[in-house]
Amino acid sequence: MSRWVIALAFLLALPLCAQDATPELKRDRTQKANSGKEEVPPEEDSTLGKDDMSFNPLQSKRDVEVGDGYRKKGNWVAAARRYQTATLRNDGNTEAWLKLGTARQKLHDPQGARDAFTRYLELDPASKTAGEVRKTLAKLK
Repeated sequence: MSRWVIALAFLLALPLCAQDATPELKRDRTQKANSGKEEVPPEEDSTLGKDDMSFNPLQSKRDVEVGDGYRKKGNWVAAARRYQTATLRNDGNTEAWLKLGTARQKLHDPQGARDAFTRYLELDPASKTAGEVRKTLAKLK
């Protein structure tokens, strides 16, 4: 039993010794905390921090699929964000423009819905849903 008491006392005293041994580290922490400006360490791989929005139809299709998942869950904000990203990756993705218009309409953003539906009609004026989209667009104006 006395061994356990000695070991416990040693473990409790260890952090106290560690604080006294490193006053420089403690001072650096307080200076960083008081500076008001957080310093973000540099990213090791510079390609990880960038999201390239160049033409990528496969990623655009994937963004639409993920947006559909958010739409099914009822998260229209995330769905609209994914559809917007899909249109940035492939400006000719009519499915993304149509779904972006619907999402913006659900989010009570009539200007965004008008822009998306207009772009959809510019890309595919003879589609099956073009008449329905024109009616919706007339209601939004």
